[in-house]
Amino acid sequence: MTVQPIRPGSGAMFDAIAERYDLLNRLISLGLDQRWRAQLVEAIGPRPGHRVLDLATGTGDVALLLAERYPEVTVVGLDPSSNMLHLARNKAKQRIPNGKIELVQGEAEHLPFEDSTFDGCTMAFGIRNVADRSEALREMARVVRPGGRIAILELNEPRAGLLAPLARFHVHRVVPAIGAALSGAQEYGYLQASIAAFPPPEEFSALMASSGLDVLSVRLMTFGVVCLFVASPSSTR
Repeated sequence: MTVQPIRPGSGAMFDAIAERYDLLNRLISLGLDQRWRAQLVEAIGPRPGHRVLDLATGTGDVALLLAERYPEVTVVGLDPSSNMLHLARNKAKQRIPNGKIELVQGEAEHLPFEDSTFDGCTMAFGIRNVADRSEALREMARVVRPGGRIAILELNEPRAGLLAPLARFHVHRVVPAIGAALSGAQEYGYLQASIAAFPPPEEFSALMASSGLDVLSVRLMTFGVVCLFVASPSSTR
């Protein structure tokens, strides 16, 4: 029987690093990832009674932040990794006793929800790992109601500016070295390659527009190492 190789960026890959995922994120981002996620949540700004979908929810950091900051909002987190979701459920039991978070296993390209189910959608550091990004963006546009907000946070490799060479050194050398040393997994070498291969903000914005989204804003943060895209389902889709 032939064993199929694990696709880089897949749920199976993240199953292998789930236990150390939060620690690695804190170290690799120098503790800034929590601040970036807070800005992602602020970009959605849901109102009481809204339903928000968090894609690539991982261990639940964004979903938990949404539920804590907006206690009258229902949050659904979706991720392809069963191990990551197990950790997210444990965190939710400790921090969100009212059960306002639902966690579902699935892929962004094939969302198990009806049209216009949600008032908003977030995705932090996940679109880079999706095999068919355009299909995932179309799915976001489908499940979010007209006028709703979609916010995507993604790592970016600065290509210009005084700090660009330092940022590239961190991504190409420091990130995979820390990941391999602390997790014992070479999967974090993939992280470096995936950041470098991700399209620049203007190119990804064009992909969003061609996938049924009206791009409202694109904001580079922390010297350009992360980018926050905010959009809404297109009225012409």
